[in-house]
Amino acid sequence: MNYFPLFADLTGRPVLVVGGGSVAARKVGLLLKANAQVRIVARQLNEELSELERQNKVLWIAKEFNAEQMRTVMLVIAATNDEVLNHRIFYLAESQHKLVNVVDDQPHCSFIFPSIIDRNPIQIAISSGGKAPVLARLLREKLEALLPQYLGKIAEISGKWRDQVKAKLASVTERRRFWEKMFSGRFASLVKNQQEVQAEEELAEQLENNYQGGFVSLVGAGPGDAGLLTLNGLQEIQQADVVLYDALVSGEILSLIRRDAERIFVGKRANGRSVAQEETNQLLLTLAQQGKRVVRLKGGDPFVFGRGGEELEVLAQHQIPFSVVPGITAGIGATAYAGIPLTHRDYAQSAIFVTGHRKADASDMEWQTLARSNQTLVIYMGTLKAQVIAERLQQYGRAANTPVAIISQGTQLTQKTAIGTLANLAELAEKAETPALIVVGEVVKLHEQLAWFGEEKQRQKQPHFTLESLTISQVA
Repeated sequence: MNYFPLFADLTGRPVLVVGGGSVAARKVGLLLKANAQVRIVARQLNEELSELERQNKVLWIAKEFNAEQMRTVMLVIAATNDEVLNHRIFYLAESQHKLVNVVDDQPHCSFIFPSIIDRNPIQIAISSGGKAPVLARLLREKLEALLPQYLGKIAEISGKWRDQVKAKLASVTERRRFWEKMFSGRFASLVKNQQEVQAEEELAEQLENNYQGGFVSLVGAGPGDAGLLTLNGLQEIQQADVVLYDALVSGEILSLIRRDAERIFVGKRANGRSVAQEETNQLLLTLAQQGKRVVRLKGGDPFVFGRGGEELEVLAQHQIPFSVVPGITAGIGATAYAGIPLTHRDYAQSAIFVTGHRKADASDMEWQTLARSNQTLVIYMGTLKAQVIAERLQQYGRAANTPVAIISQGTQLTQKTAIGTLANLAELAEKAETPALIVVGEVVKLHEQLAWFGEEKQRQKQPHFTLESLTISQVA
Protein backbone atom coordinates (compact mmCIF):
# COMPACT_ATOMS: atom_id res chain seq x y z
CA MET A 1 0.00 0.00 0.00
CA ASN A 2 1.86 3.06 -1.27
CA TYR A 3 -0.55 5.58 0.26
CA PHE A 4 -2.41 5.33 3.55
CA PRO A 5 -6.10 6.15 2.94
CA LEU A 6 -7.68 8.55 5.42
CA PHE A 7 -10.40 11.19 5.55
CA ALA A 8 -9.24 14.50 7.04
CA ASP A 9 -11.52 17.03 8.73
CA LEU A 10 -10.58 20.33 7.09
CA THR A 11 -13.45 22.38 8.49
CA GLY A 12 -12.05 25.80 9.37
CA ARG A 13 -8.47 24.61 8.90
CA PRO A 14 -6.09 26.70 6.74
CA VAL A 15 -4.87 25.27 3.43
CA LEU A 16 -2.42 27.00 1.11
CA VAL A 17 -2.93 26.88 -2.67
CA VAL A 18 -0.20 28.36 -4.86
CA GLY A 19 -1.56 29.14 -8.32
CA GLY A 20 -4.47 31.07 -9.76
CA GLY A 21 -5.48 29.20 -12.92
CA SER A 22 -8.05 26.57 -13.83
CA VAL A 23 -6.08 23.72 -12.23
CA ALA A 24 -5.87 25.60 -8.94
CA ALA A 25 -9.57 26.43 -9.20
CA ARG A 26 -10.49 22.73 -9.41
CA LYS A 27 -8.57 21.98 -6.22
CA VAL A 28 -10.02 25.01 -4.46
CA GLY A 29 -13.51 23.81 -5.34
CA LEU A 30 -12.88 20.48 -3.61
CA LEU A 31 -11.37 22.17 -0.57
CA LEU A 32 -14.34 24.49 -0.19
CA LYS A 33 -16.72 21.53 -0.29
CA ALA A 34 -14.77 20.25 2.72
CA ASN A 35 -15.20 23.69 4.41
CA ALA A 36 -11.46 24.39 4.48
CA GLN A 37 -10.12 27.91 4.95
CA VAL A 38 -8.40 28.41 1.58
CA ARG A 39 -5.48 30.81 1.24
CA ILE A 40 -4.25 31.56 -2.28
CA VAL A 41 -0.91 32.85 -3.49
CA ALA A 42 -0.90 33.86 -7.15
CA ARG A 43 0.13 36.75 -9.33
CA GLN A 44 -3.39 36.88 -10.69
CA LEU A 45 -6.62 34.92 -10.31
CA ASN A 46 -8.76 33.52 -13.10
CA GLU A 47 -12.42 34.52 -13.32
CA GLU A 48 -13.69 31.66 -11.14
CA LEU A 49 -11.21 32.31 -8.33
CA SER A 50 -11.73 36.08 -8.60
CA GLU A 51 -15.45 35.58 -8.02
CA LEU A 52 -14.75 33.38 -4.98
CA GLU A 53 -12.42 36.04 -3.64
CA ARG A 54 -15.06 38.76 -4.16
CA GLN A 55 -17.52 36.59 -2.20
CA ASN A 56 -14.96 36.21 0.63
CA LYS A 57 -14.95 32.43 0.19
CA VAL A 58 -11.15 32.38 -0.26
CA LEU A 59 -8.31 34.59 0.94
CA TRP A 60 -5.89 36.00 -1.66
CA ILE A 61 -3.00 36.56 0.70
CA ALA A 62 -0.11 37.38 -1.65
CA LYS A 63 1.07 37.56 -5.24
CA GLU A 64 4.48 36.00 -4.55
CA PHE A 65 5.23 32.82 -2.64
CA ASN A 66 7.49 32.66 0.40
CA ALA A 67 8.22 29.97 2.98
CA GLU A 68 6.57 31.87 5.85
CA GLN A 69 3.15 31.40 4.20
CA MET A 70 3.38 27.66 4.96
CA ARG A 71 3.99 27.96 8.65
CA THR A 72 0.38 27.98 9.90
CA VAL A 73 -1.34 25.82 7.27
CA MET A 74 -2.26 22.13 7.34
CA LEU A 75 -1.88 21.29 3.64
CA VAL A 76 -0.04 22.82 0.71
CA ILE A 77 -1.00 22.52 -2.95
CA ALA A 78 1.25 23.73 -5.77
CA ALA A 79 -0.67 24.34 -8.98
CA THR A 80 1.46 26.69 -11.03
CA ASN A 81 2.97 26.23 -14.49
CA ASP A 82 6.43 27.00 -13.07
CA GLU A 83 8.15 23.65 -12.47
CA VAL A 84 11.06 25.21 -10.53
CA LEU A 85 8.63 27.00 -8.18
CA ASN A 86 6.54 23.86 -7.73
CA HIS A 87 9.60 21.82 -6.75
CA ARG A 88 10.75 24.55 -4.36
CA ILE A 89 7.34 24.49 -2.68
CA PHE A 90 7.55 20.70 -2.35
CA TYR A 91 10.95 20.67 -0.66
CA LEU A 92 10.06 23.53 1.67
CA ALA A 93 6.85 21.75 2.69
CA GLU A 94 8.76 18.54 3.30
CA SER A 95 11.25 20.36 5.49
CA GLN A 96 8.37 21.77 7.58
CA HIS A 97 6.61 18.37 7.74
CA LYS A 98 3.60 19.66 5.84
CA LEU A 99 1.53 17.46 3.57
CA VAL A 100 2.02 18.72 0.02
CA ASN A 101 0.64 18.00 -3.42
CA VAL A 102 2.22 19.21 -6.64
CA VAL A 103 -0.54 18.80 -9.17
CA ASP A 104 0.14 16.24 -11.93
CA ASP A 105 3.62 15.53 -10.52
CA GLN A 106 3.21 12.36 -8.47
CA PRO A 107 6.88 12.03 -7.36
CA HIS A 108 6.53 15.44 -5.68
CA CYS A 109 3.44 14.62 -3.63
CA SER A 110 3.21 13.45 -0.03
CA PHE A 111 -0.56 13.16 -0.51
CA ILE A 112 -2.72 12.77 -3.58
CA PHE A 113 -6.32 13.60 -4.50
CA PRO A 114 -8.40 10.48 -5.07
CA SER A 115 -11.44 10.23 -7.33
CA ILE A 116 -14.34 10.94 -5.02
CA ILE A 117 -17.92 9.68 -4.91
CA ASP A 118 -19.78 12.10 -2.69
CA ARG A 119 -23.02 11.02 -1.03
CA ASN A 120 -22.46 13.22 1.99
CA PRO A 121 -21.95 12.04 4.69
CA ILE A 122 -21.12 8.83 2.78
CA GLN A 123 -17.91 9.28 0.80
CA ILE A 124 -15.92 6.83 -1.29
CA ALA A 125 -12.41 7.58 -2.49
CA ILE A 126 -10.63 5.70 -5.29
CA SER A 127 -6.94 6.01 -6.01
CA SER A 128 -4.41 4.34 -8.26
CA GLY A 129 -1.55 5.83 -6.29
CA GLY A 130 -0.94 8.26 -9.12
CA LYS A 131 -0.21 5.42 -11.57
CA ALA A 132 -3.42 5.42 -13.61
CA PRO A 133 -5.70 8.38 -12.75
CA VAL A 134 -7.89 7.81 -15.83
CA LEU A 135 -8.56 4.24 -14.68
CA ALA A 136 -9.50 5.51 -11.23
CA ARG A 137 -11.90 7.99 -12.84
CA LEU A 138 -13.53 5.24 -14.91
CA LEU A 139 -14.02 3.13 -11.79
CA ARG A 140 -15.58 6.11 -10.06
CA GLU A 141 -18.02 6.57 -12.95
CA LYS A 142 -19.10 2.94 -12.70
CA LEU A 143 -19.66 3.20 -8.97
CA GLU A 144 -21.50 6.51 -9.40
CA ALA A 145 -24.03 4.67 -11.55
CA LEU A 146 -24.59 2.01 -8.89
CA LEU A 147 -24.82 4.18 -5.77
CA PRO A 148 -28.09 6.11 -5.47
CA GLN A 149 -28.06 9.79 -4.55
CA TYR A 150 -30.29 9.24 -1.50
CA LEU A 151 -27.61 7.20 0.35
CA GLY A 152 -26.44 10.35 2.10
CA LYS A 153 -29.91 11.13 3.43
CA ILE A 154 -30.26 7.55 4.70
CA ALA A 155 -26.97 7.92 6.57
CA GLU A 156 -27.99 11.31 7.95
CA ILE A 157 -31.31 10.03 9.34
CA SER A 158 -29.66 6.89 10.68
CA GLY A 159 -27.14 9.01 12.54
CA LYS A 160 -29.96 10.82 14.33
CA TRP A 161 -31.38 7.49 15.50
CA ARG A 162 -28.19 5.71 16.52
CA ASP A 163 -28.53 6.43 20.23
CA GLN A 164 -32.20 5.38 20.34
CA VAL A 165 -31.42 2.13 18.52
CA LYS A 166 -28.51 1.47 20.86
CA ALA A 167 -30.75 2.05 23.90
CA LYS A 168 -33.46 -0.27 22.56
CA LEU A 169 -31.25 -3.07 21.19
CA ALA A 170 -28.60 -4.18 23.62
CA SER A 171 -26.33 -6.34 21.49
CA VAL A 172 -24.17 -5.40 18.53
CA THR A 173 -25.67 -8.31 16.56
CA GLU A 174 -29.23 -7.09 17.13
CA ARG A 175 -28.31 -3.59 16.03
CA ARG A 176 -26.51 -4.84 12.94
CA ARG A 177 -29.49 -6.94 11.85
CA PHE A 178 -31.87 -4.07 12.51
CA TRP A 179 -29.92 -1.64 10.33
CA GLU A 180 -29.48 -4.23 7.58
CA LYS A 181 -33.26 -4.58 7.44
CA MET A 182 -33.73 -0.81 7.41
CA PHE A 183 -31.22 -0.18 4.65
CA SER A 184 -32.74 -2.81 2.34
CA GLY A 185 -36.41 -2.35 3.12
CA ARG A 186 -39.28 0.07 3.31
CA PHE A 187 -37.37 2.71 5.28
CA ALA A 188 -34.80 3.09 2.49
CA SER A 189 -37.54 3.19 -0.15
CA LEU A 190 -39.36 6.00 1.66
CA VAL A 191 -36.16 8.02 1.87
CA LYS A 192 -35.61 7.47 -1.84
CA ASN A 193 -39.11 8.84 -2.51
CA GLN A 194 -38.24 11.94 -0.43
CA GLN A 195 -40.81 10.98 2.21
CA GLU A 196 -38.52 11.66 5.15
CA VAL A 197 -41.24 12.08 7.77
CA GLN A 198 -42.80 8.75 6.80
CA ALA A 199 -39.33 7.18 6.73
CA GLU A 200 -38.65 8.18 10.33
CA GLU A 201 -42.11 6.96 11.34
CA GLU A 202 -41.29 3.63 9.69
CA LEU A 203 -37.97 3.48 11.51
CA ALA A 204 -39.69 4.20 14.83
CA GLU A 205 -42.33 1.53 14.22
CA GLN A 206 -39.73 -1.05 13.20
CA LEU A 207 -37.69 -0.30 16.30
CA GLU A 208 -40.75 -0.65 18.53
CA ASN A 209 -42.30 -3.72 16.94
CA ASN A 210 -39.39 -5.26 15.06
CA TYR A 211 -41.72 -5.76 12.07
CA GLN A 212 -40.58 -5.46 8.46
CA GLY A 213 -43.25 -4.32 6.02
CA GLY A 214 -43.17 -4.97 2.31
CA PHE A 215 -42.67 -2.53 -0.55
CA VAL A 216 -43.38 -2.66 -4.29
CA SER A 217 -41.46 -0.85 -7.03
CA LEU A 218 -43.08 -0.61 -10.44
CA VAL A 219 -40.14 -0.48 -12.87
CA GLY A 220 -40.10 0.21 -16.59
CA ALA A 221 -37.49 -1.99 -18.27
CA GLY A 222 -37.52 -0.07 -21.56
CA PRO A 223 -38.04 -1.58 -25.01
CA GLY A 224 -35.32 -4.25 -24.85
CA ASP A 225 -31.79 -2.90 -25.03
CA ALA A 226 -30.34 -3.24 -21.52
CA GLY A 227 -28.47 0.02 -22.04
CA LEU A 228 -31.80 1.85 -22.01
CA LEU A 229 -32.68 0.66 -18.50
CA THR A 230 -32.49 3.66 -16.15
CA LEU A 231 -30.07 3.82 -13.23
CA ASN A 232 -32.98 3.89 -10.80
CA GLY A 233 -34.43 0.82 -12.50
CA LEU A 234 -31.12 -1.04 -12.22
CA GLN A 235 -30.80 -0.19 -8.54
CA GLU A 236 -34.33 -1.40 -7.82
CA ILE A 237 -33.97 -4.80 -9.51
CA GLN A 238 -30.64 -5.38 -7.78
CA GLN A 239 -32.21 -4.80 -4.37
CA ALA A 240 -35.37 -6.86 -4.91
CA ASP A 241 -36.25 -10.01 -3.00
CA VAL A 242 -38.61 -11.06 -5.79
CA VAL A 243 -39.16 -9.80 -9.35
CA LEU A 244 -42.40 -10.26 -11.28
CA TYR A 245 -41.63 -9.80 -14.96
CA ASP A 246 -43.57 -9.92 -18.19
CA ALA A 247 -42.87 -11.36 -21.61
CA LEU A 248 -41.53 -8.12 -23.08
CA VAL A 249 -38.57 -7.89 -20.67
CA SER A 250 -35.43 -8.89 -22.55
CA GLY A 251 -33.02 -11.59 -21.41
CA GLU A 252 -30.26 -8.99 -21.12
CA ILE A 253 -32.24 -7.11 -18.49
CA LEU A 254 -33.29 -10.26 -16.65
CA SER A 255 -29.61 -11.14 -16.29
CA LEU A 256 -29.13 -7.95 -14.24
CA ILE A 257 -31.49 -9.15 -11.50
CA ARG A 258 -29.75 -10.10 -8.26
CA ARG A 259 -28.87 -13.79 -8.47
CA ASP A 260 -30.54 -14.81 -5.22
CA ALA A 261 -33.79 -12.97 -6.00
CA GLU A 262 -36.87 -15.02 -6.86
CA ARG A 263 -38.16 -14.54 -10.43
CA ILE A 264 -41.83 -15.02 -11.30
CA PHE A 265 -43.15 -14.82 -14.87
CA VAL A 266 -46.49 -13.02 -15.10
CA GLY A 267 -46.42 -12.21 -18.80
CA LYS A 268 -49.06 -11.92 -21.45
CA ARG A 269 -48.54 -12.82 -25.09
CA ALA A 270 -51.11 -12.86 -27.87
CA ASN A 271 -51.99 -16.49 -28.74
CA GLY A 272 -49.59 -17.74 -26.09
CA ARG A 273 -49.14 -18.34 -22.36
CA SER A 274 -50.90 -15.66 -20.34
CA VAL A 275 -51.27 -14.82 -16.64
CA ALA A 276 -54.53 -13.08 -15.74
CA GLN A 277 -54.17 -9.48 -14.58
CA GLU A 278 -56.17 -10.21 -11.43
CA GLU A 279 -53.74 -13.02 -10.56
CA THR A 280 -50.78 -10.66 -10.93
CA ASN A 281 -52.48 -8.02 -8.77
CA GLN A 282 -53.10 -10.55 -6.01
CA LEU A 283 -49.54 -11.89 -6.19
CA LEU A 284 -48.08 -8.41 -5.76
CA LEU A 285 -50.31 -7.85 -2.76
CA THR A 286 -49.50 -11.20 -1.16
CA LEU A 287 -45.73 -10.85 -1.55
CA ALA A 288 -45.73 -7.32 -0.15
CA GLN A 289 -47.84 -8.41 2.82
CA GLN A 290 -45.20 -11.07 3.50
CA GLY A 291 -42.72 -8.24 4.03
CA LYS A 292 -40.80 -8.69 0.80
CA ARG A 293 -39.21 -6.05 -1.37
CA VAL A 294 -40.98 -6.62 -4.68
CA VAL A 295 -40.20 -5.30 -8.15
CA ARG A 296 -42.86 -5.42 -10.84
CA LEU A 297 -40.74 -5.29 -13.99
CA LYS A 298 -42.54 -4.28 -17.17
CA GLY A 299 -41.32 -3.82 -20.72
CA GLY A 300 -41.30 -0.22 -21.92
CA ASP A 301 -42.94 2.23 -19.55
CA PRO A 302 -45.42 0.81 -17.00
CA PHE A 303 -47.83 3.72 -17.47
CA VAL A 304 -47.95 3.50 -21.27
CA PHE A 305 -50.31 0.62 -22.18
CA GLY A 306 -48.69 -1.38 -19.37
CA ARG A 307 -51.57 -1.66 -16.89
CA GLY A 308 -49.29 -0.23 -14.23
CA GLY A 309 -52.03 2.02 -12.93
CA GLU A 310 -54.37 -0.94 -12.40
CA GLU A 311 -51.75 -2.77 -10.33
CA LEU A 312 -50.98 0.25 -8.16
CA GLU A 313 -54.66 0.87 -7.49
CA VAL A 314 -54.86 -2.53 -5.79
CA LEU A 315 -51.77 -1.79 -3.68
CA ALA A 316 -53.07 1.64 -2.71
CA GLN A 317 -56.39 0.13 -1.58
CA HIS A 318 -54.46 -2.08 0.87
CA GLN A 319 -52.03 0.66 2.04
CA ILE A 320 -49.00 -1.06 0.51
CA PRO A 321 -46.26 1.54 -0.12
CA PHE A 322 -44.90 1.71 -3.66
CA SER A 323 -42.76 3.73 -6.04
CA VAL A 324 -42.62 4.06 -9.82
CA VAL A 325 -39.52 4.07 -12.01
CA PRO A 326 -40.45 5.21 -15.54
CA GLY A 327 -39.00 3.43 -18.55
CA ILE A 328 -38.44 4.33 -22.19
CA THR A 329 -41.58 3.31 -24.01
CA ALA A 330 -41.33 1.38 -27.27
CA GLY A 331 -42.89 4.23 -29.23
CA ILE A 332 -39.85 6.35 -28.40
CA GLY A 333 -37.11 3.72 -28.20
CA ALA A 334 -37.95 1.51 -31.19
CA THR A 335 -38.63 4.43 -33.54
CA ALA A 336 -35.38 6.13 -32.54
CA TYR A 337 -33.42 2.92 -33.23
CA ALA A 338 -35.18 2.63 -36.60
CA GLY A 339 -34.23 6.18 -37.56
CA ILE A 340 -37.85 7.38 -37.56
CA PRO A 341 -38.32 10.69 -35.71
CA LEU A 342 -41.82 10.99 -34.29
CA THR A 343 -42.05 14.67 -35.14
CA HIS A 344 -40.40 16.70 -37.88
CA ARG A 345 -41.15 20.23 -39.02
CA ASP A 346 -41.59 19.11 -42.62
CA TYR A 347 -43.76 16.05 -41.95
CA ALA A 348 -45.46 15.87 -38.55
CA GLN A 349 -46.21 18.39 -35.84
CA SER A 350 -47.69 15.89 -33.38
CA ALA A 351 -47.60 12.22 -32.44
CA ILE A 352 -50.36 10.02 -31.06
CA PHE A 353 -49.82 6.75 -29.20
CA VAL A 354 -52.69 4.24 -29.31
CA THR A 355 -53.07 0.54 -28.62
CA GLY A 356 -54.59 -2.01 -30.95
CA HIS A 357 -55.45 -4.20 -27.96
CA ARG A 358 -58.45 -2.72 -26.19
CA LYS A 359 -61.18 -3.79 -23.81
CA ALA A 360 -63.73 -2.20 -26.13
CA ASP A 361 -64.10 -2.96 -29.82
CA ALA A 362 -61.86 -1.10 -32.25
CA SER A 363 -64.95 0.47 -33.80
CA ASP A 364 -65.27 2.94 -30.91
CA MET A 365 -61.86 4.53 -31.53
CA GLU A 366 -61.66 8.18 -32.59
CA TRP A 367 -60.76 7.31 -36.16
CA GLN A 368 -61.35 10.82 -37.47
CA THR A 369 -58.73 12.15 -35.06
CA LEU A 370 -56.32 9.29 -35.74
CA ALA A 371 -56.56 9.73 -39.52
CA ARG A 372 -55.50 13.38 -39.57
CA SER A 373 -52.56 14.31 -41.75
CA ASN A 374 -49.36 15.97 -40.49
CA GLN A 375 -49.19 13.70 -37.49
CA THR A 376 -47.48 10.44 -36.61
CA LEU A 377 -49.60 7.54 -35.43
CA VAL A 378 -47.82 4.97 -33.25
CA ILE A 379 -49.82 1.80 -32.66
CA TYR A 380 -48.87 -0.69 -29.94
CA MET A 381 -50.00 -4.32 -30.20
CA GLY A 382 -51.70 -3.63 -33.50
CA THR A 383 -50.50 -6.38 -35.84
CA LEU A 384 -53.49 -8.68 -35.22
CA LYS A 385 -55.88 -5.89 -36.19
CA ALA A 386 -53.75 -4.36 -38.93
CA GLN A 387 -56.39 -4.98 -41.61
CA VAL A 388 -59.09 -3.15 -39.65
CA ILE A 389 -56.70 -0.34 -38.72
CA ALA A 390 -55.69 0.23 -42.36
CA GLU A 391 -59.29 0.18 -43.57
CA ARG A 392 -60.57 2.59 -40.95
CA LEU A 393 -57.72 5.07 -41.39
CA GLN A 394 -58.35 5.15 -45.14
CA GLN A 395 -62.10 5.37 -44.59
CA TYR A 396 -61.60 8.50 -42.49
CA GLY A 397 -59.27 10.22 -44.91
CA ARG A 398 -55.72 8.94 -44.57
CA ALA A 399 -54.27 8.32 -48.04
CA ALA A 400 -53.60 4.73 -49.12
CA ASN A 401 -50.01 5.64 -50.03
CA THR A 402 -49.21 6.98 -46.55
CA PRO A 403 -45.85 5.50 -45.50
CA VAL A 404 -45.95 2.90 -42.73
CA ALA A 405 -43.35 0.93 -40.81
CA ILE A 406 -43.59 -2.15 -38.65
CA ILE A 407 -40.70 -2.38 -36.19
CA SER A 408 -40.21 -5.84 -34.72
CA GLN A 409 -38.22 -6.50 -31.53
CA GLY A 410 -37.23 -2.85 -31.32
CA THR A 411 -33.82 -1.83 -29.89
CA GLN A 412 -32.64 -5.44 -29.72
CA LEU A 413 -30.01 -7.02 -31.95
CA THR A 414 -32.82 -8.86 -33.74
CA GLN A 415 -34.65 -5.64 -34.62
CA LYS A 416 -36.22 -5.55 -38.09
CA THR A 417 -38.09 -2.75 -39.82
CA ALA A 418 -40.54 -3.44 -42.65
CA ILE A 419 -41.48 -0.44 -44.77
CA GLY A 420 -44.62 -0.10 -46.89
CA THR A 421 -47.79 1.92 -47.26
CA LEU A 422 -51.14 1.97 -45.54
CA ALA A 423 -52.56 -0.02 -48.46
CA ASN A 424 -50.37 -3.05 -47.70
CA LEU A 425 -50.15 -2.70 -43.90
CA ALA A 426 -52.04 -5.96 -43.32
CA GLU A 427 -49.64 -7.87 -45.57
CA LEU A 428 -46.62 -6.47 -43.71
CA ALA A 429 -48.21 -7.32 -40.36
CA GLU A 430 -48.71 -10.97 -41.31
CA LYS A 431 -44.96 -11.36 -41.81
CA ALA A 432 -43.84 -9.30 -38.81
CA GLU A 433 -42.31 -10.94 -35.76
CA THR A 434 -43.64 -9.87 -32.40
CA PRO A 435 -43.45 -7.77 -30.33
CA ALA A 436 -44.04 -5.23 -33.06
CA LEU A 437 -44.86 -1.55 -33.30
CA ILE A 438 -46.74 0.08 -36.18
CA VAL A 439 -45.84 3.61 -37.28
CA VAL A 440 -48.04 5.51 -39.72
CA GLY A 441 -47.01 8.85 -41.19
CA GLU A 442 -44.75 10.78 -43.52
CA VAL A 443 -41.86 10.61 -41.03
CA VAL A 444 -41.41 6.96 -42.05
CA LYS A 445 -39.77 8.27 -45.23
CA LEU A 446 -36.78 9.31 -43.12
CA HIS A 447 -35.98 5.72 -42.13
CA GLU A 448 -34.11 5.16 -45.38
CA GLN A 449 -31.85 8.12 -44.62
CA LEU A 450 -31.56 7.94 -40.83
CA ALA A 451 -31.51 4.21 -40.01
CA TRP A 452 -28.40 3.55 -37.97
CA PHE A 453 -28.89 0.53 -35.72
CA GLY A 454 -28.30 -3.12 -36.39
CA GLU A 455 -30.20 -4.05 -39.47
CA GLU A 456 -29.22 -3.43 -43.11
CA LYS A 457 -29.87 0.24 -43.75
CA GLN A 458 -32.37 -0.41 -46.54
CA ARG A 459 -31.04 2.40 -48.69
CA GLN A 460 -31.32 0.29 -51.80
CA LYS A 461 -34.64 -0.78 -53.28
CA GLN A 462 -33.50 -4.34 -53.91
CA PRO A 463 -31.65 -6.63 -51.46
CA HIS A 464 -27.93 -6.22 -51.95
CA PHE A 465 -25.58 -8.45 -49.99
CA THR A 466 -21.84 -8.00 -50.01
CA LEU A 467 -19.12 -9.07 -47.62
CA GLU A 468 -18.76 -5.44 -46.53
CA SER A 469 -22.46 -4.88 -45.84
CA LEU A 470 -22.79 -8.22 -44.04
CA THR A 471 -19.87 -7.40 -41.80
CA ILE A 472 -21.20 -3.94 -40.99
CA SER A 473 -24.63 -5.37 -40.16
CA GLN A 474 -23.19 -8.01 -37.87
CA VAL A 475 -20.88 -5.59 -36.08
CA ALA A 476 -23.59 -2.98 -35.63
